Amino acid sequence: MKKRMMGWVATIVMVGAWMGGAARVQAQRDLATWTKPDSEQVKADIEKAKKDAGTQWADEAHFFCEAGRANRPDEPVTEPTKIFDNVYSLGRTSTITYVITTSDGLILLDSGYAKDVEEVLIPGIKKLGLDPANIKDVIVMHGHGDHFGGASYLQEHFGAHIFISAADWDMMEHAPAPANGAAPPPRPGRDKMINEGEPIVLGGEKIMPVSIPGHTPGAVGLIFPVKDNGKTYMAAVYGGLILTLDRPTDEGLAQYIKSIAHFKEETKKANVVVELENHAMMDDMPQKMEKLNARKKGDPNPFVVGQASYQVFLDVMSDCAVAESDRRKE
Repeated sequence: MKKRMMGWVATIVMVGAWMGGAARVQAQRDLATWTKPDSEQVKADIEKAKKDAGTQWADEAHFFCEAGRANRPDEPVTEPTKIFDNVYSLGRTSTITYVITTSDGLILLDSGYAKDVEEVLIPGIKKLGLDPANIKDVIVMHGHGDHFGGASYLQEHFGAHIFISAADWDMMEHAPAPANGAAPPPRPGRDKMINEGEPIVLGGEKIMPVSIPGHTPGAVGLIFPVKDNGKTYMAAVYGGLILTLDRPTDEGLAQYIKSIAHFKEETKKANVVVELENHAMMDDMPQKMEKLNARKKGDPNPFVVGQASYQVFLDVMSDCAVAESDRRKE
């Protein structure tokens, strides 16, 4: 084990020697992470996250503090599912797209990978008994290809409006070519802008965006009503999750922590009680789906976690980000 670790150390040193800028900083950070144990402060941060998490968010604390990983485009396809009277989920186990039904058409929250549009997204929408031709708005929560990949197709084939923040429109238009030489995902034509405090409205349904820069310059979270057996609840999606906390710059990580605090404030004011995520890797979405499928008349919807619990969900995200920030100070 020691020999293999030393081999990794040598590799990082060599890579860091010829890489510049952010790449060199990241290589140095990786070296420090692999060769230095966590300090007592970092251990205390992680312990706080686990204590805050309790049993409900234990998987989240473990993921963000100890076992974060990136999502992959080859993960299993999920079963398209109606999770509320007006909200459906589909996509892949780690990259979810939500469909919201309105009296004037469909709203999509993210559009998944470009390669999945015709093989996963469109068939999934049809399997739910919905018509893809009724897609009117696509809200892209941040400008990475796993979220905007299908937007160009939906824009061209169905005339859907694409909503993205101005900062992430700019980022997408100036994105470097993929390092592996692969073709970049098709970019939709610049369309609608997302601005905090300006609701996106279709068919009487109102979705309120909240600015949460950190993962990208223009990442947004969304707050919106959902209905379950005729009763209305407020739901939220934090659309700028950083799945691997060791990757952002120090400035990006600091901004991320501030953004979580801002989203916490806005979701508390809105009385958010429903936790949804577009990367369902760190919460208990599979278990919630099982409970939803086994649900009997009168049983609660498992996605309704309560206001206090939703706030704890955000606390755990912040706790683990603080742990990574403190790790870098050692």
